[in-house]
Amino acid sequence: MSISGKLLINGEWVTGQGAPYQAINPATAIALTPMMSAATSAQVDLALKAAQDAFLILKNTTAASRAVFLRDCADEIMNLGDELLERVTLETGYPRARAEGERARTCFQLRMFADYVESGEYYDARIDTAIPTRTPPKPDIRFMNQAIGPVVVFGASNFPLAYSVAGGDTAAALAAGCPVLVKGHSSHPGTCELVAQAIAKAVEKNHLPAGTFSLIMGSGADVGSKMVLAPVVKAVGFTGSFAGGMALVKLANEREEPIPVFAEMGSVNPIVFLPEALKNSAQNIATGYVASLTLGTGQFCVNPGLALAIEGSELTQFISELKTTLGQVPAGVMLNKRICSSYAEGVEKYLAYDGVELIASGQDTKDTEGFRAQASIMSVTGETFLANTHIHEEIFVPTGVEVCPSMVHGGPFPAASDSRFTAVGTASIQRFLRPVCYQNYPEKLLPTVLQNQNAFNALRTINGIKTRDSL
Repeated sequence: MSISGKLLINGEWVTGQGAPYQAINPATAIALTPMMSAATSAQVDLALKAAQDAFLILKNTTAASRAVFLRDCADEIMNLGDELLERVTLETGYPRARAEGERARTCFQLRMFADYVESGEYYDARIDTAIPTRTPPKPDIRFMNQAIGPVVVFGASNFPLAYSVAGGDTAAALAAGCPVLVKGHSSHPGTCELVAQAIAKAVEKNHLPAGTFSLIMGSGADVGSKMVLAPVVKAVGFTGSFAGGMALVKLANEREEPIPVFAEMGSVNPIVFLPEALKNSAQNIATGYVASLTLGTGQFCVNPGLALAIEGSELTQFISELKTTLGQVPAGVMLNKRICSSYAEGVEKYLAYDGVELIASGQDTKDTEGFRAQASIMSVTGETFLANTHIHEEIFVPTGVEVCPSMVHGGPFPAASDSRFTAVGTASIQRFLRPVCYQNYPEKLLPTVLQNQNAFNALRTINGIKTRDSL
């Protein structure tokens, strides 16, 4: 496959009529080819109409058929081979090993959801049969989860694969039976297009509606806002900054029909260093902490960004170890010029506050090329920290998230816009489902999973008992 700079709308690759642009290699600051295109308002309308039409068909597809589709998506992504990995490294500055790991995670997520929907568990089907002789008579009531409708997904800057075109939000929405419109991130448009090509092949192979998946590129303020405000859209997935996430939440709440925005917005995730631990393992702890702090140049939405420790000789020794360890870390490549500038401004702002002291630094950016940043660790007393809420804000540093069915990735606000849901794990499908109840409904008109004959062999709760038996 090759990168064309086009958009995927209603199953067709079309040139965007908006302002053209180029991706920039952050390691060199050199523009990459080809020229990329952005969507106009009219082109967004076409994609929205295609998604609306696709939903009428996709919501009625079987879980088994969607499982096949998701596995095909994973296979097609793997079939992209070195071309995808090379483009990821060019557009992000990440090493190849990081790109390979993220590709593996992305494909694992797709296959994990395939297994989950194939089991039928996500339906949560419940049947309470009628008891006409009861006083008052008990009606026949049947319940299941159904797809919510077209979903808009905003790709993240720092995860070009796992939280982007075919990332967790997309996988969960497609698994639920929802068409997806991805607003790709402008920092890695070539990566976005390659992955979209893979999904498009899977859509065609499985004879799904053309509007099942669309890739839209363009300004988030223009293209993204239009998609969020479109009446056909029923939910939004977002991973990024607090400001960006809350702007989408505000937009969604201003609609005539408000919709949920499931925004993962980062947090400072405090870590506590106790004196006894520092006394026994100061060097090992410093090594691990610095490694986590600087992995991926700190460009993750979850992070050990706030360290708490008790003043004393143990802390003094630990700080000495931090200075030595961090001082050996070269300036790292940031994802784009804006993030690099924002980081530098954030450090400068923090150091301007009274009581904030720089205690450790990585190697500086002198004589380096591209968009690079020097790692920093600052200190402040507990009293000053509590008195100045401005220094509670995140400046983008990392840790890791295990991807498995039981994982919960979210948390209380402001880490996430809605703490009742997770963005990782099979439970994340719940974001794109709605509960539907049928009372005294003619059986032949019921969804297949709620009919007396359990044609899907789904696990159902019948009169309070979980079973795969038919009625």
